[in-house]
Amino acid sequence: MPKDEKKSEFFEIDWKLKGNSRKELRDAAVKKFLEEKGGYWKSGFKYVTKFKYFVEKLNDGRRVYLLRPTHLNKGIDFQVWVEKFKDKEDGRPGHNDIFADLRGKQQEDPELIEKLLNAIDLVWECEEPDEVLKKYTNLDFKTGFSAEMLLKILKWLFIEQDITYWNYDGRGMLRKAINMSLGFSEDSPAMKEFFQS
Repeated sequence: MPKDEKKSEFFEIDWKLKGNSRKELRDAAVKKFLEEKGGYWKSGFKYVTKFKYFVEKLNDGRRVYLLRPTHLNKGIDFQVWVEKFKDKEDGRPGHNDIFADLRGKQQEDPELIEKLLNAIDLVWECEEPDEVLKKYTNLDFKTGFSAEMLLKILKWLFIEQDITYWNYDGRGMLRKAINMSLGFSEDSPAMKEFFQS
C-alpha cells in the first residue's frame, strides 16, 4: 500500500497568556490548543495542521514563539523557539542551553546570579516576566542571554513542563534541575528552602 501523501496547512497566531497559578496557566494553554483546526483529508491528500504561536516580544524586537505539533511528544506538547536565537537563525533553547547560560552567569558574578535566581523564582511562581523585570532592573550580565529573554523562555518551559508532567511536579522538576546545574546539592540550604516554599 502506498504511503499517504501529506501536505501541511500553516497558521500563525499572536497570543498572550497570563495567569496567577500553575493550574490557570496550564488550563488556558490546553484550552487554546484544543481550538486548533485538526488534520483532515482533501482531494486525496492528508493535511497536517501546524501552528506557530507568538507569545512574547523582546525589547530588541525579536519574538518568542511556540511550535505545534512536536515530534517528540504527541498530543498537547509544544516547543519553545526564539527568533534569531543564534547566528541570525531561529532556534530552540533547551534545558541544557539554560543551564549552561546560568553557569556562565554564575562564574561572571556570583552575587548578581542570586538576584537572577530570585527573579526566576517569581516567574516559577507564575508572575509575568515583564513585571518581574520591573522589580529586578539591574540584571545586566555580559555572559549569555539577556535576563529578559531568559525569563520569557523559562515562563514557557515551565508551562510546557506543567502540561507534560502535570501528575508529577511539572515545573518543579525544571526548577530543581536549574538549582542542581548550579551546584546546589539536595541537602543545601538553597534546595531545602526552595522545596519548603
